This record gives sequence, structure tokens and C-alpha cells, in this order.
Amino acid sequence: MNRPLIFLIALSVLTAFGCSEKTKSNKAVPDKPNIILFLVDDMGWQDTSVPFWDRRTPLNDIYQTPNMERLASQGVKFTNAYATSVCSPTRVSLMTGMNAARHRVTNWTLRKDVNQPMEDNHKTLSFPQWNVNGISPSQDTPRAAHATTLPQLLQGAGYHTIHVGKAHFGARETLGANPTNLGFDVNIAGHAAGGPGSYLGTDNFGNRKNNVWGIPGLEVYHGKDIFLTEALTLEAKKALDASLSKEEPFFLYMSHYAIHVPLMADKRFIQKYLDKGMPESEAKYAALIEGMDKSLGDLMDYIEEKNIVDNTIILFMSDNGGLSAHARAGEKHKHNAPLNSGKGSIYEGGIREPMIVKWPSITKPNTVNDDYLIIEDFYPTILELAGVENYQTIQKIDGVSFTEKLKGKDEAIQDRPLFWHYPNEWGVSGPGIGAFSAVRQGDWKFIYFHESKTMELYNLKEDISEANNLIEQHTDKTKVLAKTLSDYLVEVGAQMPKYKETNKKVPLPIELF
Repeated sequence: MNRPLIFLIALSVLTAFGCSEKTKSNKAVPDKPNIILFLVDDMGWQDTSVPFWDRRTPLNDIYQTPNMERLASQGVKFTNAYATSVCSPTRVSLMTGMNAARHRVTNWTLRKDVNQPMEDNHKTLSFPQWNVNGISPSQDTPRAAHATTLPQLLQGAGYHTIHVGKAHFGARETLGANPTNLGFDVNIAGHAAGGPGSYLGTDNFGNRKNNVWGIPGLEVYHGKDIFLTEALTLEAKKALDASLSKEEPFFLYMSHYAIHVPLMADKRFIQKYLDKGMPESEAKYAALIEGMDKSLGDLMDYIEEKNIVDNTIILFMSDNGGLSAHARAGEKHKHNAPLNSGKGSIYEGGIREPMIVKWPSITKPNTVNDDYLIIEDFYPTILELAGVENYQTIQKIDGVSFTEKLKGKDEAIQDRPLFWHYPNEWGVSGPGIGAFSAVRQGDWKFIYFHESKTMELYNLKEDISEANNLIEQHTDKTKVLAKTLSDYLVEVGAQMPKYKETNKKVPLPIELF
């Protein structure tokens, strides 16, 4: 038999049985893309050298994030990306596709079955029985959001699902505290607490008697001179190595504890900020940001080294606005300028986030999208990116996929309303901090404060700092948005506080007209 004929027979056999395309490392390329969701804790809109406005700000010249610059140069930057004002509501919306008003995990979680102490001790308001236990896979868990989670659906579609870092999905001693109960195959360092006991390996990452904030599962680094951000990155790469050996697509949820308090010095980066004369707390903050950015770069390097860069989507996001009410040097509530206020606030400084997406061969490099979107939109988007279709969930999905935006296509949903609802108490005072509900539609943003029953209206296109309340000049627009917000709160059965003095519920904003 001649060689050409042997070649043709061999080729036909390979075709009949199927032959996967190979990478340079000789591993089969999964049909589905790998997905990295890189979530930063408490990172403000301008806490980066990448400008997310139509101009650079002084903050962009303070912080050094070369790998965010690198990612933005390869993908699309979103300038109007929103989360909630505190962490657990954002994370539950991300995992369930529900708005916080619907899932009712409206404040940060930790203790099982009880409200936060600052809520119980509020002078004027009594707060509703919100879902203090977070997400739970069991219908038997009281005061919890029961939902089909994002990693569950990805897992069912053949993805190897990896959780690294901060979870903060469920209260202590509940099933939702462990990410493996919510659809993750692997959990590294995730538990009920929403912040680190310590960033230092020499301090065992805060693990000591009766400290609920100690980071679990990183004992191999205890006593060592290593920063938490680096330890998590090393563990993420180990988990990816194991995943790649399975030749399955992976979903990596890289959820850093940085840059949450306590502000601690990352020795790899802090000295240059101190040398610039920055106050120590601000130098620590800047070093935390740069350490987070190095982690992003390390993962980008990893997928290049493994020759999977062309089949790996990266989404970068923060869970709420930058901290400004405490623990920082300088004037409070001014650290997110030109945005007003910061974490915990309904003003833009508390909810507008830095966001970048790279979808290889789809997103146009170095582009900007000014359309708005909100955290629950990630749920249907990631499922669409993964090719998961006709999925069934036990919850109603509020999020809207933004995949068409990633393709550079205009959509007719820019006038859809976005909603925020926080019938709770954060415990720190400041502009826009307290119990509130709000809606953004188009360029207009309407805010309703529960305790005072006051309303505010801003045109964000003309007034990004929310300095000019236009209630009196635009009464018709105010009423329209008050009704839009009220109708939505009724539709989803949103909880409202009560006034302690009368035991009556805070009225809906439309009821005040």
C-alpha cells in the first residue's frame, strides 16, 4: 500500500472518531471558553491608572495598575458599570442574577439568623427581617435567598468551577458559607466573613482563637513572609494546573480580599508611595491596589504561558465603591472624586465601579463603552459566554446579558431602569449613607431616603458629582421616576423599614406626591 493511501486512511479514521484542535502544549482545546471573573473588594472607580471617565483624574496619576492598563488595551472598558453599595448584596446578585430588592440579602452578612447590631440599635427606624443568612442551597434555611447559582449552571455545563478568595455568600454555620455547596468544585480561602483577619502570612492571616475573620485553608503559608494577595494567586495557579490536566473548560472566580480593611502594608510595593510623601494609610491603600494588579498580571501571564490565551475570557469588576468614610487619611467622603461619597453610599462614589472585559477575537482592543449595566447582568452574560442555553432557575432573573455590547453592537436597552434598594443601616454616617432606594434611567438618577422621606434628582451626564439636586426644577421627571421605582419595589415585594415611633412602614416615594 503506498504512503498517500495510508495517509488518507489514517486521516479518515481520525475524522470519523473526532479530533480536537491542539494547543502548543499538546492539550485538547475545550469547545467552550475558559472564563476568569476577577473581582476586587472595595475598589473605587478611579483607584487605578486606567481612567474610567472622559479624562484623567488626579487619582489616575497616584495609583499604578499596569496590568489593568494591559487588559484595557486588549478589551473594552465600561465607564458606567454598577454594583451595590456594600459587598454581600453585590455578591448574591452576581451569583443569582437577582436584584437585591428581590433576593433580600440587602446588607452584609456574617452572623446566623440575626440583624446587624447597628440596625437593632437605630434610633428612628426598625429594619425588616432581611435575608441575613445569605444564599442557601436548602429551602430549609430560614432568612436566606434560595436560587440556582451561576457556578451550579456552569458546573452542569461541564465547567470545572474554582473559587479563590473572598466568598461572603452565607452567614456562619449555614450551608452558603462554603462555596462548594453553591456549585464550586474547589474552594480556596472562602468562608462567611467579608474581610481578612490579616493580610500577613507571618500573622497566619488572622487565624487566632475566637477570630471569625481568620482566612481558612492557607495553612501552608502560615508563619511565612508572604502577603495574602500573593498567596491566593499562587493557589489559583495551582488550581488551574489541576483543572487543565482534566482538559475541561474552567471558570475561575478570582475574588480578592484586597483592598478591604484592615489597610496593611504590602512590602513589595509600599515604599515608593511612602517616598512620595503619602500618609501611611494611603500608601498602604495604594500598595494593596498594586498588589491586586500584580495578581491580575500573573494570571494573564499564566494563560499566555499555557497557550490558552485565545480561549480565555477575562472579566474585571469591583463589588462596591471605594472606602471613604473611615480608615483613610484626608477628608472623608472625598476619596472617589469626582464622584460623591464612597462605600455604603447610594451616590456614585458608592456604586460605580471599574470594569474591563476581554473576549478574545470578539471585543475590539482598547475600546470604551459608556452604556450602563449592573452587577446582576453578569449572571446571564457569563452563561451566554459559556454557551449555556435554555437553562432553568428557581428564581426570576433580573439581569440582562451585555454580550452584544462586548461585540460592539448598540442595543435598545439603554433606557431600561436600574434599581438599588437598601432598607438597612451600614453603621457609618456620611453623604448618601443610610436606608435608601434609587433608580437610574437614561441620564437621570432619582434617590429616596427612607428615614427623612426626602428625594433627590440628578442628571449624571451634566453633573457626575451629584452636586445639584434638580427636584424643584424637574417635578414631572421626579414623579415619573418615583413611580417607576415604587412600581418595581411593589413588583418584587421589596422590604421597607418601619418608623419606631409609629410602627408604620416607610411610604413608597410615589405616595408622597
